[in-house]
Amino acid sequence: MYWDGTVIFGLITVGLMIVFMAGWIGFIVRDSKRKK
Repeated sequence: MYWDGTVIFGLITVGLMIVFMAGWIGFIVRDSKRKK
């Protein structure tokens, strides 16, 4: 049980980090394209 909770929590954390990084990179790309 503890291991399952830890794995699920880790997957959620990694997923949120990936989504955050993807959104941040997308925002930078969109901003740079807008400046051009």
